[in-house]
Amino acid sequence: MNQHWNASAYDSSMAFVSRFGESLMDLLKPEPGEKIIDWGCGTGDLAAAIAAKGAEVTGIDASAEMIHTARSKYPHLTFQVADGQTFVAKTPVDAIFSNAALHWLLDKHGAASSISASLKMNGRFIAEFGGDGNIASIVNVLPQAFAANGCSDKLFIPWYFPTIGEYTSLLEQYGLTVDLALCFDRPTPLIIGDEGFQQWMNTFADGILSVLTPTERDGVIKYMEEELKPTLYQEDHWVMDYRRIRIAAYKREK
Repeated sequence: MNQHWNASAYDSSMAFVSRFGESLMDLLKPEPGEKIIDWGCGTGDLAAAIAAKGAEVTGIDASAEMIHTARSKYPHLTFQVADGQTFVAKTPVDAIFSNAALHWLLDKHGAASSISASLKMNGRFIAEFGGDGNIASIVNVLPQAFAANGCSDKLFIPWYFPTIGEYTSLLEQYGLTVDLALCFDRPTPLIIGDEGFQQWMNTFADGILSVLTPTERDGVIKYMEEELKPTLYQEDHWVMDYRRIRIAAYKREK
């Protein structure tokens, strides 16, 4: 899958990603001098918020575009291009923080293993990401849209949306004890007018759509807009059917 990220468009049109992640700070509780990794840092806003509390933050992301923008915005912080499914910190850290990133890591075992190996003993893992049922409308209609445009063989859905039970068990396999696991609906408004759905698709489903011809791509988005507008369009904007998992886990002595 060739998922391309337009970092400037992400910051301007999809700023809700970082905004919702700010509430995770109350769970993370960063302390001055702590070493913390932002796992899937995007354009760096939440890494900067953690650093503002006095922690020493490193942001990692698989997207070179995102890391370039993060470095431009926050040149005093450390960011590096790295795959969260294989990256292991050279020196284990006090905490790992992740917002809206883990559902992109299809190698769930690789990600969980890497996170655990990067934590100090008694270190903590605080995360929020898409859970079972997240954007169910999109996931359910995509096969219909591809079929209607004669390109069913090109469809690959790149998201991992686990249940709480599945994800808790996964972390336990890699030595983490889960103290908190919540799953909740978060209807997410796209306050960018009628174009909101198309912009969302072009941002978050670019990898799915990138295999299509321009005509097929336009056809898929138009089909989905028509199918989903009765349920996802409210008053003058789109509202996405997000469902999130929030996790607090610790690497403790057994």
